[in-house]
Amino acid sequence: MYSPNPTIVAKDPLLQPLTIKHVTFRNRIMSTSHACGLEVNGMPEEAYQSYHEEKAKGGIGLSMFGGSSNVDVDSPNIFRQLNVGTDAIIPHLQRFSARMHGQGAGLMCQITHLGRRGDPYGGARLPTIAPSPVRETAHRSIPKEMDEYDIDRVVKAYALAAARCKEGGLDGIETMSSGHLIGQFFSPETNRRTDRFGGSLENRCRFALMVHEAIRKAVGDDFLVGMRFVVDEGPHGALRLEECVRIALILKEAGAVDFFNAIYGTMESVPALAEYNMPGMGSPLAPWVEPVGAFRREVGMPVFHAARIADLASARYAVREGKVDMAGMTRAQIADPYIVAKMASGREDEIRPCVGATHCQSQHRPSCLHNPVTGRELTLKHQIPKTQGPVRKVVVIGGGPAGLEAARVSAERGHEVSLYEAAPDFGGQILVGATGSWRRDLKGIVEWRVAELQRLGASLNANAYMDERDIAALEPDVVIMATGGLPLVDLEAGAELCTNTWDVLTGQVALAGDVLIFDGTGRHPGPLAAERAVEMGARVTYVSIDAMLAEELTYAERIRWKRVFLKHGIQPATETRLVSVRRQDNRLLATLANDVSREVSTVLVDHVVVEQGSIPMAEVYDQLRGLSLNDGVSDLAAMVEAAPQPRRDGAGFEVHRIGDAVASRNIHSAMLDALRICSAL
Repeated sequence: MYSPNPTIVAKDPLLQPLTIKHVTFRNRIMSTSHACGLEVNGMPEEAYQSYHEEKAKGGIGLSMFGGSSNVDVDSPNIFRQLNVGTDAIIPHLQRFSARMHGQGAGLMCQITHLGRRGDPYGGARLPTIAPSPVRETAHRSIPKEMDEYDIDRVVKAYALAAARCKEGGLDGIETMSSGHLIGQFFSPETNRRTDRFGGSLENRCRFALMVHEAIRKAVGDDFLVGMRFVVDEGPHGALRLEECVRIALILKEAGAVDFFNAIYGTMESVPALAEYNMPGMGSPLAPWVEPVGAFRREVGMPVFHAARIADLASARYAVREGKVDMAGMTRAQIADPYIVAKMASGREDEIRPCVGATHCQSQHRPSCLHNPVTGRELTLKHQIPKTQGPVRKVVVIGGGPAGLEAARVSAERGHEVSLYEAAPDFGGQILVGATGSWRRDLKGIVEWRVAELQRLGASLNANAYMDERDIAALEPDVVIMATGGLPLVDLEAGAELCTNTWDVLTGQVALAGDVLIFDGTGRHPGPLAAERAVEMGARVTYVSIDAMLAEELTYAERIRWKRVFLKHGIQPATETRLVSVRRQDNRLLATLANDVSREVSTVLVDHVVVEQGSIPMAEVYDQLRGLSLNDGVSDLAAMVEAAPQPRRDGAGFEVHRIGDAVASRNIHSAMLDALRICSAL
């Protein structure tokens, strides 16, 4: 429960209330609307509401939800949006608002019509609509040009959707302009009409004014109405700051809006979306606060803003200096929904940091690379409860992400925890991944867990290799094997002639001359090794088994690697596998096979670097399981539900294997294993 310290509250600009009309938000931190991926048939049911309610319990002032919630049938659900175009949503909203208000947080929904940003083959399979038939790169549709019937229909749909939100007990709504239908009317790039809705700036604002006038009539003045609004489309956009300010002033003078939720840049393509709207790791913190502040100064209305405001220092600066009225810390709240509660009670150093990994933008959203609980609130807990049973002696072998999380969760449960890592430093493969030019922030995952383990009093032991006899001698109750894996190189012939990506990234191998890099996973190590090889002065030939570069990663990460490759002139060959390697004179002859053409080719190089994931380090586990009560087997049904593992009779210890010690996966999966096993100990 949110219990702020009055002394801290009095001094912190982020903890001051904000009043807009009749609504007072308890502080200046918000979560902006996003399609979190937890809806059920377009409705915000239990999992969806619980995900947001944790932020309210954690002290947030305002939670926006329902990113791109659709108001009409030709704005289809294409990325897990809500459907505010039907009365069926009202009872869900009523339960949702009661829960959030009961925790002291404000609640608003974003409503929109996607326009050309929709999908003509999704939902009801209707044509997309737009001011003009201009195709969008990202979503590929060629829209129908709207006639006045379409305009009147959509205006009414907005008003009905807003009325449903009011009946649902929300504090307000925002419409979405930039990139969506309202913004498509604003921009001369997408609005090429010659009637009363096109041409002059005033004409291009007409549709937005009609929408907001209809909304006002439907909800009255005692319901907040805002707009998610672009303040500057950036150097490659059609609308710059001056024209955006003029549009905002037209809306203000008409009484159309109570606040603006500011964004920067365009979203018509995936690169633009990754660069401007949702910048991640490798981008500066809070990159658009200054232009947003300039917009606020000119418009003189409450302004919200979110774009990599990932830390409290950036948020404080933005609010204290009058750049924004509300700091949107959306992804930071995904990493830690209790940011406000920790800050307001003097525990700011316990906040789990957002490292900008963009895992929350993956197809598995709203999952966080750093916080496996997010999105799983129905089975897992952000605040780990103390055990109601006996205190157990938990020994964790391996100090990578899986082992660190297992130790942290076990210590939070109140158990006696000791962790042993064979290497000099904790972090495992994260330390390897953090060596890249834009991946250094990954270390925050390790640093936070080490600090938490120190706070919780766990025993941390580095340079401590443990075999099965050493472990058994500790007389544990539970052993968690998180020993990770070793690099896999699996070819028809010549594996012994190859270098793995780990050795390149840790500086064990120097590369020169011609280097072939084979990427068999579509993860980060292949591109990281290519970047490192170029930095060493090598000439890189890059071959991937997948159809595109970095296929397993999120779109934002993929764009980042594409830019790196373009910078260094690396042209990856896709859908091609490395078959074998043999020596030819003093060089290496690599045989490649294209999966599409079935053609076989060879390339002569000085080094071959292979990325194929890892194979488990299982030797100690194999020896230890025979000494254990459970033969080293974890009950998967119990594990998935984070339920206690079946207890075996007799004296001795349980052994559970997690993370890459089981199979080669990512950081999130490794820590999820740990959380599911250890939160039930």
